Amino acid sequence: IPCCLMYLIAMLGNGTILLIVSANRRLHQPMYYFIAMLATTDLGLTLSTLPTVLPVFWFGTGEISFPVCLTQMFCIHAFSFVESSVFLAMVFDHYMAICYPLRYSSILTSARIAKIGLGMVCRSLTLLPLICLLTRLPFCRSHKLSHSYCLHQDIIRLACTDYTLNSLYGLTLVLFVTLDAVLITLSYTMIIKAVLGITSRAQQTKALNTCVSHFCAVVIFYVPLVGLSIIHRYGKNAAPFSNVLVANVYLFVPPALNSIVYSMKNKPIRKAFLRLLC
Repeated sequence: IPCCLMYLIAMLGNGTILLIVSANRRLHQPMYYFIAMLATTDLGLTLSTLPTVLPVFWFGTGEISFPVCLTQMFCIHAFSFVESSVFLAMVFDHYMAICYPLRYSSILTSARIAKIGLGMVCRSLTLLPLICLLTRLPFCRSHKLSHSYCLHQDIIRLACTDYTLNSLYGLTLVLFVTLDAVLITLSYTMIIKAVLGITSRAQQTKALNTCVSHFCAVVIFYVPLVGLSIIHRYGKNAAPFSNVLVANVYLFVPPALNSIVYSMKNKPIRKAFLRLLC
């Protein structure tokens, strides 16, 4: 039941945000384009896990074929990659809006945002070699996965041969996501420095309020991701329950909470949502 509720909130919330942004011409601005990208990515993550999670929890169906498992793994990791890229693009949007407001509209044009979105998709295609490497591995150990969906870290543990190359390539991809987190942290440092230079207290509060939703979404995404990576690499003696709990929080909670955070904290989206209800 909790899983169903989170799926329902994630699909309804992110679907509503996409509807609001597409239907309201006032929201056809760079910030809301990035919010729409985030909502699309969250919907993709939600729909990637749905075909296996609900059958496992509701019907006890615990079987999945290897090709379907690979497809699900690619979708989950690809959408996670795109989501990390969206957060990086959003913090750049906030940085430009606060530090260079006069050049904002000339730099973040619709064409440039489209190129950024295309770059995010191309970046996720770096996962394709991971699929090719997995198809080369023989699996002769237990075929039981730790989670109700397929993750790369979980699958390679079942291989009965050396999987160092797979592990190193996966670690390289994790470092790309870590680089995003480092760049986001540096951007926030520069944003805070610029905000402290504003003399008006009201303007300072207004500038910081524009970043609150994004900051909450970043924390919601990266904290479970880091926790899951640590457990998979160093938590061999950890209780299975903690492993499953962190993995479920990593993929179920962010898509559900992101839609709530942006609906509650973003005033134009909140007003458009109320108009939609009325």
